[in-house]
Amino acid sequence: MLEQCTHRNNVQSSEKPHVYKVGIYGWRKRCLYFFVLLLMILILVNLALTIWIVKVMNFTIDGMGNLRITEKGLKLEGDSEFLQPLYAKEIQSRPGSPLFLQSSKNVSVNILNGKNQLVTQLIAGSSGVRAQGKMLEVKSSTGKLLFSADDQEVVVGAERLRVTGAEGAVFTNSVETPHVRAEPFKELRLESPTRSLYMEAPKGIQILAEAGDIQATCRSDLRLESKDGEITLDARRIRLLRLPEGKASPSGTTTRQTVYEVCVCPNGKLFLSQAGTGSTCQISNNVCL
Repeated sequence: MLEQCTHRNNVQSSEKPHVYKVGIYGWRKRCLYFFVLLLMILILVNLALTIWIVKVMNFTIDGMGNLRITEKGLKLEGDSEFLQPLYAKEIQSRPGSPLFLQSSKNVSVNILNGKNQLVTQLIAGSSGVRAQGKMLEVKSSTGKLLFSADDQEVVVGAERLRVTGAEGAVFTNSVETPHVRAEPFKELRLESPTRSLYMEAPKGIQILAEAGDIQATCRSDLRLESKDGEITLDARRIRLLRLPEGKASPSGTTTRQTVYEVCVCPNGKLFLSQAGTGSTCQISNNVCL
């Protein structure tokens, strides 16, 4: 019994004590170092991209890129593109620079009332410019009214209305104006192709051509009427062409008679009659029928 205990003690004393290792060793350690290295590379790349974006976008304390934050609002320099609706109280260009609004389709300006109802609209598109509103006004730099239009009337406030079209101006209804004048060295023509042309004035109508002729042509009747006054034809020579000629009395004329007199019928019709020693109008009254 004593020998067995002694032998066991000798065996236990001859064995070395067991040591437990703490940590990561082998392939796990290499994977850990690899992930740490990869993370550092990603951090450096991310930092470099952040610095590059800040440099390219020009981020500063005052703003970003062409956008600057000022006391009066936002300031944009260069071309700007808005993909969504822009809400602003006022849009101004830089002093001394124009303001451009560019679109691939159209540019619309809408004015809404308190109930979000459209009251005024301006659309500039490929088909033209269209405006919708209660009134349209165009003023000069001095504030003088040049043009205005509403449901009741259209007012032209300029000193001269100039129509350069080859067909002139076409009016379907009446026109009120104190003065109608053609351009210098140009002809003035008042024409009604299918209807009648009336010229009325409360006091008088003056037709003046200082350097040319006045010609009035119509298809049926040309009527000059003065209710309270008279019609005066004042000229060096008055010619009445294509008047009908009455039959003269054989006793009062000769074969070589070339002098005529103008006769007036009771209905106002004029005709010619060969002159004689006395009036020959009464013997040619068949023209008045």
